[in-house]
Amino acid sequence: MSASLHPLPPRPAMALDPRPFRPQARARVRKMASTVQAGFPSPADDYLESVLDLNRHLIIQGHEDSTFILRVAGHSMVTAGIHDGDEVVVDRALAPKDGSVVVAVVNGELTIKYLRFREGKPVLVAGNPHYADRAFAEGEELTIWGVVTRVLHKV
Repeated sequence: MSASLHPLPPRPAMALDPRPFRPQARARVRKMASTVQAGFPSPADDYLESVLDLNRHLIIQGHEDSTFILRVAGHSMVTAGIHDGDEVVVDRALAPKDGSVVVAVVNGELTIKYLRFREGKPVLVAGNPHYADRAFAEGEELTIWGVVTRVLHKV
């Protein structure tokens, strides 16, 4: 039997049991009509475009019960913009595909990596050249816990 990819059912079945992201009140932030330049500064518009609902911005509509926030520990995804202490928004209802950043269960532990397929077999690839790829031998199972959709990074 070759290594296989097994998505978990929509509900967590682990001791970790993170809670879905369901805030009691709507979080609303004012959204500016203009963009901010990352190069040379330009005058900002003083006009508000709308109010941004963070729930709708961070969570795919209809996926509220399958969306979770997990804190990242470690440095294996730094070139992907995911750093130690960051929080990631993870959607368990999304189907993982080649190139997705996923939260996976390997030997009973959660890890965050890119999911790649090589010769039809799943491989977890770090976003840091100092970490080796994780291929799976015959009989080993890789369980995809969810697909990362956003990174919440403190400045």
